[in-house]
Amino acid sequence: MDFLNKDYLLRVSKPSRYIGHEINAVKKDHKEVDVTVALAFPDVYEVGMSHLGLKILYGILNSHEWIAAERVFSPWPDMENELRKNSLPITTLESDTPLNAFDVVGISLQHELCYTNILTMLNLAGIPFLSSERDASYPLIIGGGPACFNPEPVADIFDAIVIGDGEEAVTDLCRVIRAAKKAKRAKQYILDELSRIKGFYIPSFFKPHYDADHRFTRIEPLVKGYERVEKAIMPDMNRAFFPVDQVVPSAQLIHDRLAVEISRGCTRGCRFCQAGIIYRPVRERTPGDIIDLADRTLKSTGFSEISLLSLSAGDYSFIAPLLKELMDRQAEKKVAVSLPSLRIDSIDPAWFDEIKRVRKTGFTLAPEAGTDRLRRVINKTLTNDEIINTAKDVYNAGWKLIKLYFMIGLPGETEDDLYGIIDLAKRVAACARGKGKKEVLNVSVAAFVPKSHTPFMWEPQIGYEESMRRINVIRDAFRGPLVRVKWNQPEISWLEGMFSRGDRRLINPLIRAWEKGARFDAWSEYFNMRIWKEGFMESQIDPDNYLYCRRSMDENLPWGHISSGVSIEYLKEEYENGLKEMMTPDCRKGCLKCGVCDFNEIKPHINSEWLLPENIVSKSLASDVVKQKGRFRITFTKRGPAGLISHLELIKLLTRVFRRAGLDIVYSEGYHPMPKFSFACALPVGTESLCETADVELYCPVNPELVKEGLNRNLPEGVRISDVRDITGISKGMAIKESHYHMGVFGLEIDRQLLTDFINSDSYEIIKRSDKGVKKIDARKMVKSIGFISDSALELIIVHTDGPELKPSSIIAEIFRVNPEDIYRIKVLKVKQITG
Repeated sequence: MDFLNKDYLLRVSKPSRYIGHEINAVKKDHKEVDVTVALAFPDVYEVGMSHLGLKILYGILNSHEWIAAERVFSPWPDMENELRKNSLPITTLESDTPLNAFDVVGISLQHELCYTNILTMLNLAGIPFLSSERDASYPLIIGGGPACFNPEPVADIFDAIVIGDGEEAVTDLCRVIRAAKKAKRAKQYILDELSRIKGFYIPSFFKPHYDADHRFTRIEPLVKGYERVEKAIMPDMNRAFFPVDQVVPSAQLIHDRLAVEISRGCTRGCRFCQAGIIYRPVRERTPGDIIDLADRTLKSTGFSEISLLSLSAGDYSFIAPLLKELMDRQAEKKVAVSLPSLRIDSIDPAWFDEIKRVRKTGFTLAPEAGTDRLRRVINKTLTNDEIINTAKDVYNAGWKLIKLYFMIGLPGETEDDLYGIIDLAKRVAACARGKGKKEVLNVSVAAFVPKSHTPFMWEPQIGYEESMRRINVIRDAFRGPLVRVKWNQPEISWLEGMFSRGDRRLINPLIRAWEKGARFDAWSEYFNMRIWKEGFMESQIDPDNYLYCRRSMDENLPWGHISSGVSIEYLKEEYENGLKEMMTPDCRKGCLKCGVCDFNEIKPHINSEWLLPENIVSKSLASDVVKQKGRFRITFTKRGPAGLISHLELIKLLTRVFRRAGLDIVYSEGYHPMPKFSFACALPVGTESLCETADVELYCPVNPELVKEGLNRNLPEGVRISDVRDITGISKGMAIKESHYHMGVFGLEIDRQLLTDFINSDSYEIIKRSDKGVKKIDARKMVKSIGFISDSALELIIVHTDGPELKPSSIIAEIFRVNPEDIYRIKVLKVKQITG
């Protein structure tokens, strides 16, 4: 019996987060490479695997034969507890290698609320938190990501930090490490070499200074000629690596789709937006490159949705013909296209028919503020009338629900602006057709957090009590069913604001809060403000000094030695323009002299013509030819790591595998087409099987044997197709009469007399608790036969009825009075099923 090896995974939520073995994952022998890198994402799998940047770095590093890159994600608290209870280190998905065995641990810093998770991952790996405490026996700890533009609160953790685009920097890093290993040079040599490469920040080469009140005054460069760190820039997106053979996740992701970056950077100049500053200048991919990458990556992954990734997708030079071309190529395959970042003033209603040809993806509009006046302050060239007209177009195109995103606490916000949010939301909701009692509008509200490298970085942040008051004003205005108000916890924004503009003194309260249990601070169910307040108090730090004081435009800032490329003079000018409600034009219309471009290598790349290369033939619309359909029954195994995949995850996995194999699945009709799959049963998570069955409709002609071969070439470990039969025209269903199981009870104290008592009983009621309530089920009527086949294994045959049923493990646990804490030790293997 081939049972699951990691028993503790059955005790945690979503064990598929931790199993690895995904399609397209790369596993190399560490003995055969020169440099090993663990790419650590300090959030759960479904968040980290949604991130395109991680996929890009993973692909770049593994494209070199001499580098092995593997992935690791922050364990959810239940998994952290299991690792600690079993004295197990955190390991990578690919090879199950502990992090402290790698040459490099590269940590992605996407936002400031992931910092406690960094500490969790380092601690579980047995790696000291501070760079000063780590000798050459530990991996090099490298940071990167947008939060690194103010790295100071966590600077003491890292040996080096990548500022800016990482595509070229990661390979440069590995070359330096390879050379150092071959020459047997010390860590200091590596840091010296990295400091000479554009984009690398070495925190230990700078020393912060504070006044008598412990307030930051300046940062002192300690190495001559290394006084300022310039960001790394990928100058041409058409030369940038794109991961065509992406890892196909087994678990359900937050953003479970193919993201294609159509451009990087934004020209709009919103004064609150850090991304609009740090990713300058705008660099567009050519339409031909986008279409080619989408075609090839869809074939490699089997995703059913393309997301055109950009800070402002509607500003892409040829977005309309690009949308049409993508939909012409993909609509027949039921692949949808979404635009997740549309500015209202860039939307063309003509796009709607293209977007909804497969399914209507979500529609989010971001007014940011409730009045035209406040939008002028933040440089958002948008009016309420434009918002209303766009909402009308969206509803008229068939969308039932729109999401509006607003910020409260923007510089200069008044009560009129606050009530302007309410008025605007009501006007948008009034545009919906056939409202009835169904929800037509979601209003999302978050407190404004001033960020480094923006024109508003000198502004104070409003307090969380005032944030909650303003949120309540908005919430109280909508009590009916049509408008739903959602909001980010002001307490979480309070913490984000601390670290967004903090200095190195914050490392102490960070560690103290972690020691008190702070984890997953971006997740409302885990954020604990009391812990953080205690951490700040014990560290003798007053949060008010970081949050609520307006900073002088002449004072030194903790991030002043980190250059985004945009000059401080330009930021000051934009700050003054905001106070005067003066608009700054889009830099596509003319250079604004922000300082980022040298107009030699670093300059805007904007497509000037719609031109497809010869190898990309424009796809015409699908023909009206009616395709023949067939129905096929597949029998498959679900073993090993696949036994930890849920039923819903299995459906998505198989759908992608059919796409990867080039098989054309029949989809249902309507606005949200679904693949025509039906399964004989849904296995509980943790149950393995030799004989699962599913029916699927395919467009013909197809050969069943070739279907089997094609699927098995593309399936992950643990799932194998044993049989494919053509059942077209056969009405016989898949109703299961009996299921036969082998039940492992290794390591459990088993009293055989209890089994005899069960067999001899007329009835044996077991209580089943679920979301639907509590029910009593007669297990004796379910069990056709049960008996030992070895000292530690039984055979169990269950008869299926139309009523509620029990899991096989629950039956065994009740019969032998197994402690609830030990139920996970019962191993379940389905060996046979009889259908009627």
